[in-house]
Amino acid sequence: MPATPLLEIAKRSLSDTNERPFSVYSSLREQRLLNVPIIKPLLIVVLEGEKQLGQSNPVSVHADQFVLLSNNPSVHMRNVPSQREYFALLIEFEFDDFLCLHAAADPTPAEYVTGHVDELLNESLRQFVGWSEHAPRALWAHRRQELLKILLHGGHTSLCTVAESHHLSNQLFRLVSDSIGKSLSAKSAAQQLSISEASLRRKLALEGTSFQVIKDQVRLTHGLHLLQTTHRQIGLIAGQCGYSSASRFTDKFKTQFGITPSELRSTRMSE
Repeated sequence: MPATPLLEIAKRSLSDTNERPFSVYSSLREQRLLNVPIIKPLLIVVLEGEKQLGQSNPVSVHADQFVLLSNNPSVHMRNVPSQREYFALLIEFEFDDFLCLHAAADPTPAEYVTGHVDELLNESLRQFVGWSEHAPRALWAHRRQELLKILLHGGHTSLCTVAESHHLSNQLFRLVSDSIGKSLSAKSAAQQLSISEASLRRKLALEGTSFQVIKDQVRLTHGLHLLQTTHRQIGLIAGQCGYSSASRFTDKFKTQFGITPSELRSTRMSE
């Protein structure tokens, strides 16, 4: 009996309401998103349509190709449907996942790695999606590390430099992510990071950011994820992201991504 295609397995997972170590994004009409923060290293496998990254000289990722994005960039994206739709599988990695890899010969950080989904990677992704339906969270990291090793085996050596976790802003991203929907203050964040609030603000300024910018980026990125993966009301999503009103969330979302939540949601619906 022939193996079930990865696309079919991924689409089948849409009806599963349990937490899984991956996401699937789909749209029926083109999506244009500006300044999308990549908070953790992210593997995007395009199964239908095309993803474009950047504006002046965009990197195109077509069906049966992948891109592994560094946690450093803030990326302009276009999700372009084929005749049917745009459909992609997304797997977010933890920084510790990369500890299983040997050090790169060239330590220059890579902003992204792209390539074709070969037979071995395709089979591993099929197993990952199907297996995770029953596997406990404690085992997820082992399968994510397996995927990284398979990419490395396929000759993608620059992925060893994709994860950049030493910046204070990256530590703060993780801290705020764990406090989505809560009113985390700069003082509380500094205490949890064992530094003074003044030091926190000064070091973030040296990295070209601020506590409030990071807080908004994390909240809005979570809102983007919920808009792409659920059909919850926008007001409910706003509250889950820590915003007191849908209008406030909409204004912030539009400023960050160049599109309103309702405009984005409409791309997932048939006309």
